[in-house]
Amino acid sequence: MQKKKSSVAKSVRRGENLNRVAFPLGGIGAGCFCVEGTGMPSHFQLRHNPDLNNSPNVFAALKVEGAESALVLEGPVPKWKAFGLQSGEPGLGLSGKNLGLPRFEAAEFSSEFPFAKIKLSDSSIPLKTEIAAWSPFVSGGEKEADDSSLPVAALEYAFENPTGETVEATFSFNAENFMKTNKEARVEALPRGIVLTQPPDGENNFAEGSFVFWCDDPKAQADAKWFRGGWFDPITMLWKKINSGVQKSGSSEVQKSGSSEVQNHDGGAASSGGSVFVPFKLKPGAKKTIKICCAWYVPRGKITSYFGGCRDVTHEPWYAGKFAGLKEVAEYFAENYKDLRKRSEGFAKRFYSADLPIEFIEAAGNNLSILKSPTMLRQKDGRLWCWEGCGEKAGSCHGTCTHVWNYAQALAHLFPSLERTLRETEFLVDQDGRGHQNFRAWLPIAPPDHKFHAAADGQLGGIMKLHREWKISGDLKFLKKMWPAAKKSLEYCIGTWDPERAGALVEPHHNTYDIEFWGPDGMCQSFYCGALAAAVAMATAMGDHKAAAEFGALHAKSVAFMENELWNGEYFIQKVRWQGLRAGDPTQAQTFEGYGSPESLEILKAEGPKYQYGNGCLSDGVLGAWIAWCCGVDAGIDPKKIRGHLKAVFKHNFRATLKRHTNTQRPGFALGDEPGLLLCSWPRGDKPSLPFVYCDEVFTGIEYQVASHLLSFGMTKEALAIVRAIRARYDGRYRNPYDEYECGHWYGRALASYAFVLV
Repeated sequence: MQKKKSSVAKSVRRGENLNRVAFPLGGIGAGCFCVEGTGMPSHFQLRHNPDLNNSPNVFAALKVEGAESALVLEGPVPKWKAFGLQSGEPGLGLSGKNLGLPRFEAAEFSSEFPFAKIKLSDSSIPLKTEIAAWSPFVSGGEKEADDSSLPVAALEYAFENPTGETVEATFSFNAENFMKTNKEARVEALPRGIVLTQPPDGENNFAEGSFVFWCDDPKAQADAKWFRGGWFDPITMLWKKINSGVQKSGSSEVQKSGSSEVQNHDGGAASSGGSVFVPFKLKPGAKKTIKICCAWYVPRGKITSYFGGCRDVTHEPWYAGKFAGLKEVAEYFAENYKDLRKRSEGFAKRFYSADLPIEFIEAAGNNLSILKSPTMLRQKDGRLWCWEGCGEKAGSCHGTCTHVWNYAQALAHLFPSLERTLRETEFLVDQDGRGHQNFRAWLPIAPPDHKFHAAADGQLGGIMKLHREWKISGDLKFLKKMWPAAKKSLEYCIGTWDPERAGALVEPHHNTYDIEFWGPDGMCQSFYCGALAAAVAMATAMGDHKAAAEFGALHAKSVAFMENELWNGEYFIQKVRWQGLRAGDPTQAQTFEGYGSPESLEILKAEGPKYQYGNGCLSDGVLGAWIAWCCGVDAGIDPKKIRGHLKAVFKHNFRATLKRHTNTQRPGFALGDEPGLLLCSWPRGDKPSLPFVYCDEVFTGIEYQVASHLLSFGMTKEALAIVRAIRARYDGRYRNPYDEYECGHWYGRALASYAFVLV
């Protein structure tokens, strides 16, 4: 297709479009904190679990000499925080928070991942003020993956004096000890920085953790002696000090918190913290940037999850195997700061100069934030492990779920060494002697039990992704190591779901909708076509000519079945089949459906198994062909029919408004007057009484795979309509444009957006 740059400039958010903006800063699998659209540091999630509502007292401030008051270096507080979840106990008046301190009158937010920029303005401040927030992100090999996994971030506060007079001011960066879990927590001043520390807590070795922030300005002064007292005393006295202007030298005294003299009104231990002050003068036309560098070190965590699996297990992060402690992390960041920033800038420059409409670039770039979020974990040995997404306090759906991470295209191209660890886990750890794969990996990564059936789309998708990893690396040794397991995996799939070797997945097969499809369907059949084609290519490269011939013959059958049996003249469908199968009685099968009620049995007798799609137009109906395309595989399916299916999906499933759409499932992803692409529709009026789970919902990951597939066929107008619908929903007013959620925040499926870069 001919690519055209959009005339639309990159998004700049102001006013209410800043409400929900939170941009993650951190490392892959290292935890993160966020900078909000106003410039506020928040969402501190450093202990290897999500902690979305953790917004401690951390803020920068500026006092200009002669001004009435110091100002927090943030824009106005969004009004929802007056009674919202991310600010402590709003019903108690947000006690002890800094939200009542004066702030700049206006803010503007923009980003080019991994950089966020916030411009601040206020009529009482004569300085032009801008914040650049970033953390290292450098695509490439193993070194680049490691540098992008560092537990570090930076906040750069830039000031310019456009007036004709010299301006004298004091900058400060202030943080309570948010690492604190007990009275042994301490705050220590360095020459130009502050360390927030929680020592090990006896038998509770998960308590240990530390965080440091520092400034390289020679005039920086550290102060660890926050006032200790009751009620609102600490922040009251801190603001008094900030408002007094130019500071005297601070103290290096260690201040412990939680002793008897540090009690607030309700008997809890008062917070203590530390500040860094930087006095400066700017002559007319002069500029100054004050860098606040941050690093953290939490050597282990107790992992918790929603929906079972991986609950209360110990995780040790990659960086704990690379660095001995916080000092070593901070020194590495300080010594390599300029180089890491330069290389991160290089990535951003290359990425955002792509010859694509800006909507596609921003969709892909914004979702790279997922890689910085707690969705990602990286073991001490360097292997990657991922949630599907993040709950408020725990991971959501464990184990780098293969059928969800099928959609994610970014890692394989940006950090292929990390992506290869996922294939090694799938084929060499999670697969047994039969070829059965657990589609959810254990943490720590170890051989699992095999008590539940495999996922057809996940296991077949893994074969195509292995082909991708081989082609990206060009490493025949890697393929040689993996091929026997991949061959065994495909043979298991054939024997389990196509036992007659007819070229069709007829037996019930588990899939990404958390149910089983009974009988062949376009979605999983397209996976079958793609996996067989990938296997032929890999077998040929390995000199396994017998396997290449057998898989090739079956591939021809699978394509013929897809095109002749599942094509209804407009799109691909499912042919529901539940009688005469080896699986036997659906009510006795190992599924999630459940037929415990007489009502369910009546539906089975009248319509067949619950949760099918039959003659529906499924947005994922040629998903396997899309994954094949992303993985450099020719699935062999007639491109005219693939194009026709995509055209039908847009025609029947895209809604400019959902006002009249019925969704009894999970409407939070898109509802009311919002636009979106439905997972499925039934244009011929034959929707089952209980169609497959999630069918009436809107998932951004599925929207992106459809849009990028449309784009690959030259249907730019339709692709843009879908992506603009997503961006309209995630415009910062009600949803965070850097956190596209599904079953959890920063949901992995949204990394399908990287496929725009592949077109």
